This record gives sequence, C-alpha cells and structure tokens, in this order.
Amino acid sequence: MTEDWLIRAEEICLKCGGHCCDDAHPPISGPCYQRLVSEGVPEDAFEQDGYRYIRTRADGTCHFWNAGKCGIHKIKPETCRSGPFTFDVKGDIIEIFLKFESICPIVRLLKEVPEAYNQQYTLAVQSITRLVSHLTEEELAVICKIEEPETEKVAEIPRIYAPSHDHRD
Repeated sequence: MTEDWLIRAEEICLKCGGHCCDDAHPPISGPCYQRLVSEGVPEDAFEQDGYRYIRTRADGTCHFWNAGKCGIHKIKPETCRSGPFTFDVKGDIIEIFLKFESICPIVRLLKEVPEAYNQQYTLAVQSITRLVSHLTEEELAVICKIEEPETEKVAEIPRIYAPSHDHRD
C-alpha cells in the first residue's frame, strides 16, 4: 500500500469513529486467542456463546475501543483485519462480501483506488481463510447465522480444511 492510501484510510477511520466496531462480535480462533493472550490481552476480554468473540461494553462498543482508536490495532484479530470484507460459509465455499459504504466509509476509497481494493481484498481472503480453517463446524454454524444485510457478495473461494501453518493469526 502506498503512503497516500494508508494516510487516507486512517483519516477516514478516525473521522468515522469506528462504527464497524459497534455491536460487533468478531470470532476469535484458538490460535488467535492464544496469540492475543500471549501479547497481554486479558482472558476476560473475551466471551463465549457458540463461539469465542471479543466482549463488548454495555453501550455496544468493542472492549478495545479507546479514545477513537482500536487499542489492539497492531495485533487485532483476523476478522478485524479483514474489514470491510466479511464472509459466510456454504459447504466447501467461503463467500466473501464487501460491506456497504453506509457501514464503512473506507469502501468508497477501495472502489476509487484499485490497488487499495486489491491489497485489502487479498489480506481479507488470507485472514478469513485462516480463521475459517481454525473454527469448528459448530462455531461456523453459529457465526454464519449472524445477519449482515448491508453487504454485497464479491467472490466465492474454495474452503481450505487444513489449518494454516502460519502462526501470525
């Protein structure tokens, strides 16, 4: 990514105020959980209800949202790295969706700058594929029931069943 793209993206995120994190319950794979805890994230920052996810505050904001920024941005989970892309799993296919600009204003930038779109899409596919490979079928079933209506499907990719050997989750 060019410096210009990164600067513009950061400005957009700061201006938006991180609404993508409102009432979000991003799934956390086992390896990601272990990585976050080893980096100092307290175990009580997570909840489990069909799958493990980051706890939210009473107002719906992410546990790690602090002063207009993500408190764990440099080590954030797979789903958070994927934004504004999200996913659903249908058998052997992972469907990749792009959130609407009404949810994430970075979408406009991604559509205006093909290099930015391609780089974020590639990162999202890597993160989502790794996440899906580390979740159980039961966890995926619960996650895939979560409605995300303001999205458009942008791709279908084959599901990889073998866990990734990349431990940077």
